[in-house]
Amino acid sequence: MYHQIINYFQTNGSRFQEMLTDHIRISLCALLAAALIAIPAGFLCVRFHALQKPVSTLFRILRIIPSLAILLLMLPVLGTGSAPAAVALTLLAIPPILENTSAGLKEVPAFMLETADGLGMTPRQAWVKVRFPLALPLTLAGLKTAAVEIIASATLASKIGAGGLGDLIFTGIGLFRTDLLLIGGISVAFLSLSAGFFFYLLEKIILKYKRI
Repeated sequence: MYHQIINYFQTNGSRFQEMLTDHIRISLCALLAAALIAIPAGFLCVRFHALQKPVSTLFRILRIIPSLAILLLMLPVLGTGSAPAAVALTLLAIPPILENTSAGLKEVPAFMLETADGLGMTPRQAWVKVRFPLALPLTLAGLKTAAVEIIASATLASKIGAGGLGDLIFTGIGLFRTDLLLIGGISVAFLSLSAGFFFYLLEKIILKYKRI
């Protein structure tokens, strides 16, 4: 097995690098798009309470739908390739970011807002300087959860021609090649762990005020 894995990298190193790059690219695009949608949506849900229930319900329903089903639902609309995969992964990633952002903004202690008002802050300043900074830990946790889910689900994107490490995994399944399954599976696991560690470091860097 060890020699098979070494031989694969010797003969298919460039192909593996291409699949890894595709996987990372699709995952990053989906995470960025999800953040750009979910964070403002979380703010709107807290700012306008009437939006909370319908928006949360919509994205919770999307979260229940299996990843492969969402990918396949994109086919009639966007065809095959990276575009439908990125859209489907974005829809999967929005719920944890939205829910955490909304929860973080709602859980800001009332006395903090009263203090901000006593200091003469306008409502807008209170949002920018009090609510969002205090909600940031939960927002980052939502981003971390979304990143891990995207990386894992992106393996299915190869089913609609988007490439990525899923190509390697499904080839291994089709050919009964354990070495390919190990290379693909371990690579996806490593990317997921790396994403989690990245957000851990990001939280340590950004949230220094928590240790003061």
